[in-house]
Amino acid sequence: MNIEDTIKSILSETLQLGDRAAQFSSATKLFGSIAEFDSMAVVAVISALEEKFGIMISDEEITAETFDSVGSLSKFIERKLED
Repeated sequence: MNIEDTIKSILSETLQLGDRAAQFSSATKLFGSIAEFDSMAVVAVISALEEKFGIMISDEEITAETFDSVGSLSKFIERKLED
């Protein structure tokens, strides 16, 4: 499973989106576009990402740009895994 697929799975489980997340592409907008993806959901998604990928996400890294789309979140995780 690639990073983007894993992120879609995490979003589906964390936000309880059911099959909707399977239709997401890298261009799918997240924060502000998906009703379930509010500020409280961001915390849950971050926790799930940290656990799944074995990374730590600092407060400074939590930006609107990072959570803009599935693609931007995937690129962020890829960069974190390279560090």
